[in-house]
Amino acid sequence: MKTYKLTAFEPNGEKIIDEAFQAENDETAKELGTKMLTEKSLTEKTHRCTSSSGKLVLFHS
Repeated sequence: MKTYKLTAFEPNGEKIIDEAFQAENDETAKELGTKMLTEKSLTEKTHRCTSSSGKLVLFHS
């Protein structure tokens, strides 16, 4: 399992969420990150999900 970090921001740059989670691969991390954002109604906010190696797996601005 790899560690991924999901972060969402307000337009002024303030962090709304900054959460780490585990996933088997990048595709699963993308699905889990999208699910977390949907549950918190943050899909339209600027967000990103990165792997522990720094790879960007999900992004919306």
